[in-house]
Amino acid sequence: MRILKLTGAVERTLLAARSRRDVQAEKVAAKIITDVRRRGDAALFSWAKKLDDINLTRHGMWVSQREIEEAPKSVSADFLRAVKHAIANVRKVAEKQLPRNWSMEVEPGVSIGQMVRPIETIGCYIPGGKSTLLSTLIMTAVPAQVAGAKRIVVACSKPNNELLAVAGILGLSEVARIGGAQAVAALAYGTKSIPRVDKIFGPGNRFVTAAKQLVSRDCGIDLPAGPTEAIVLASRGNPAWIAADLLAQAEHAPDAASILLTTSARLAREVQREVAEQLEKLPKANPASISLKTCGLILLAASADAAFTYVNRFAPEHLSLPQAKAAALDKISAAGTVFIGPWAAQPLGDYASGSNHVLPTGGWASRRGGLSAADFVKCITVQTIGRKGFTRLASDVRILAQAENLLAHENAVAVRE
Repeated sequence: MRILKLTGAVERTLLAARSRRDVQAEKVAAKIITDVRRRGDAALFSWAKKLDDINLTRHGMWVSQREIEEAPKSVSADFLRAVKHAIANVRKVAEKQLPRNWSMEVEPGVSIGQMVRPIETIGCYIPGGKSTLLSTLIMTAVPAQVAGAKRIVVACSKPNNELLAVAGILGLSEVARIGGAQAVAALAYGTKSIPRVDKIFGPGNRFVTAAKQLVSRDCGIDLPAGPTEAIVLASRGNPAWIAADLLAQAEHAPDAASILLTTSARLAREVQREVAEQLEKLPKANPASISLKTCGLILLAASADAAFTYVNRFAPEHLSLPQAKAAALDKISAAGTVFIGPWAAQPLGDYASGSNHVLPTGGWASRRGGLSAADFVKCITVQTIGRKGFTRLASDVRILAQAENLLAHENAVAVRE
């Protein structure tokens, strides 16, 4: 990992590079989306073979119900216990996040309420490249179930036994063997085999993220959850633990960004050394070996204030404050999720703490938080207005309608007087 001083010029360069549109990914995704919309299932078969080396003619588009039912028998008891532990915690948090029905009398004769209704058909996109992220199925399907979704469709190019075991535990029956931009297109627009969903959830690579943004005019999406990024902000602490957290996020993909932000040159050198030593113990094919060279950084800030300012401008997906107290949160205005304390290893949040690991990347944390149960529902306003309420509002509404020169609006009130 390179060590750089966090100067104004360095900051501008880093933020500018991050904010550039991925034109290449958009171009590729657009081509695939157009093909799926035009040729439907035939396009899914050809792209699955070309990009994922999967023969859907032989394996079938859908995982059979028997495969899902048999999957829990092919995994260990410890795995099933761990999955159930994670599901229970994610469910607890999702239930707390879920918006509630409410009503209130704004003034005599005027009542406003909110009714919460689930988004009925949900698409769960599960990355299935070198590692099939079964944890993403938990993070998307569980809050969908808590919200009351009537149909959950899972798309994963390589659904292994562990993923199918999770599907079985959750009672999911629709798992399609498709991935990439083609899966996003199928979920957004539907094909003969794949149903059109109301909203797509789940992270992916740059092509999946581009595809989600391109279809968002026609289908709901959760958020642009692209390549992983993490900042550890510390000026003291255990270098081995800090390095381990940086490596954990770096191994997600070759373009994952792991950053140590510190005011201590000594800690910077110690973490740099630890990262190199721990990296040597990982398989050579681990993506961290590439991502740390291309996207990994150790930034030396002039002061703690400068460090916090950079964090808020960067708006990281993951932020670790291993030596900070909860009061440090007052200085944070933009982050997908924050880990407080030395024991808050980032993978705990990736799997089992209960917090959702589908988080905003690419600066989106400056304008929204991570996935929650609230993303799976619609909050519908209900207005009940009686004669007394009408009388109290009518005169002022007519004045406001006149000011906007909306005469039909005024008339809709006047005819009732």
